[in-house]
Amino acid sequence: MGDARMSDIPSDWRGQLDLRQELARIDRDRAETCKLQEESEKSIAEQRKLLAESRKLDRGRWLAPWSLLIALMGGVGLGIVQLVAHLAGWWR
Repeated sequence: MGDARMSDIPSDWRGQLDLRQELARIDRDRAETCKLQEESEKSIAEQRKLLAESRKLDRGRWLAPWSLLIALMGGVGLGIVQLVAHLAGWWR
């Protein structure tokens, strides 16, 4: 009595059982899709963060030589002013 076979189940119930299995599969697939979408969004956010950090480092890489050049020019300019002042007798 306890081992009912598919052939023992009325035909209209078999269709309902198949539909329930199909709905359960759809729900599992939907949950998996949502999970994958969340992971994808996290990955995209991390990629944007890394790109922003890369741009920041690129700015720093270009800023350092220019800063050095400006400091060097300022030092050379002050040296020239002191040399002229010394030669003109304004500086002893």
